[in-house]
Amino acid sequence: MALLTSEGFACAGWDPAYHPDAPRDAADVVNLGYVINVIEDPVERAATLKQAWDLARRLLVVSAHVLMNGRDATPVEFGDGVLTGRGTFQKFYQQDELKSYLEEHLGTDALPAAPGVFYAFKDESLRQQFIANRFRRREILPRKRISERQFEEQRAILEPLMAAVATLGRLPEIEEFPEAPLVIERFGSLKRAFAVVRRVTGEAEWEAIAQRRKEDLLVYLALARFGRRPKLGQLPRTLGADMRAFFGTYAKACRLADELLFCAGDATAIDEACKRSPIGKLLPDDLYVHRSALAHLEPLLRIYEGCGRAYLGEVEGANIIKIHRRSGKLSYLVYPDFDTDPHPALERCVRLCLRTRALDCYDYDQSANPPVLHRKETFLHPTHPLHAKFARLTQQEEKAGLLQTRGQAPQFKSPVPLSLIGTRIGWLARLEEKGLALRGHRLVRSSH
Repeated sequence: MALLTSEGFACAGWDPAYHPDAPRDAADVVNLGYVINVIEDPVERAATLKQAWDLARRLLVVSAHVLMNGRDATPVEFGDGVLTGRGTFQKFYQQDELKSYLEEHLGTDALPAAPGVFYAFKDESLRQQFIANRFRRREILPRKRISERQFEEQRAILEPLMAAVATLGRLPEIEEFPEAPLVIERFGSLKRAFAVVRRVTGEAEWEAIAQRRKEDLLVYLALARFGRRPKLGQLPRTLGADMRAFFGTYAKACRLADELLFCAGDATAIDEACKRSPIGKLLPDDLYVHRSALAHLEPLLRIYEGCGRAYLGEVEGANIIKIHRRSGKLSYLVYPDFDTDPHPALERCVRLCLRTRALDCYDYDQSANPPVLHRKETFLHPTHPLHAKFARLTQQEEKAGLLQTRGQAPQFKSPVPLSLIGTRIGWLARLEEKGLALRGHRLVRSSH
């Protein structure tokens, strides 16, 4: 609470042990953090959840411990939970069990935010806007290619229109654009004003923006199947306008989204999509993608990965997503030093089987020989600001014989096989063998 207050948020808290006399007032957002899993009495547990829901005006955040294979030791059963090593009660949930419990007692859909963390919205329109924003790409304004006097004279009112179209992928409706009256006064209509913009920037980039926005909407609608897909009248006004502009009707948009969602369950279709993806590092069984590049994947792969997030939410710290090409699994990999370490070590892997919903967690933070990454640029979209820097290092390492040049058999014999450089010890041995070291993202001669 001290941190939130320091950031300018008005907040208060109540705790039966530490702040029992604090008032329990209604608020826009109420957080019930790791409370329901420590209440032994099921009736009291449900009542506490309901009280928190009644206090939330817009959003309730609920968190509880969830079970993951590989992380949780076998505990002693007690009531409908367990006794921990400290002798305290804990109710451990499966992810889908927690979701069902919340929906049963709150009477609304619970949206996964992270493993063991769910959002419950009071307003369906707000919920749909939140979900849609998860799959919205951020666009860069097309550059001006030619100079035109009319554009330069009216730049102050045309640039806000450009920003609105880049965000929406279409011309805004008058209600969506506060500057609309002024633009219409100067040009007669938004369409005429945007025609001036098109003349100086060209058509192609705006058409590409529109296509990407259409894809974002299909991904959103496909994944809205998890829970209750909203009726047209439950959509925020802007999303309703999107459906009309890009698909003609909401029914047609839903039909196209359902076709993609159906294909996401086809292992062959996923495998083929991975093989043709220009984004990511393709290996015989998997496609690895940095989280910043997810939005650049084709809609089918975005939906496939989105099925994992629809169940799990966001895995904290996960920045590499491993798409298993044929097994119906997704792995979320945590590399804390991806940006700064030339060969970052894996700290944690959370693997989800989409077919059985089984969760496995593997921790490597205490390992002396964790897996490490090579060719970091292959995980990124080419527009990522670090792509060129990472690619230069890869070229240096290939030239030095540290890595096999892709598409070629190794041209050298080495006591450290290439198959071993995927772990820290093997990679360091490889560097030592070649008399090389790394200084940041540069390869240098070792001083030893």
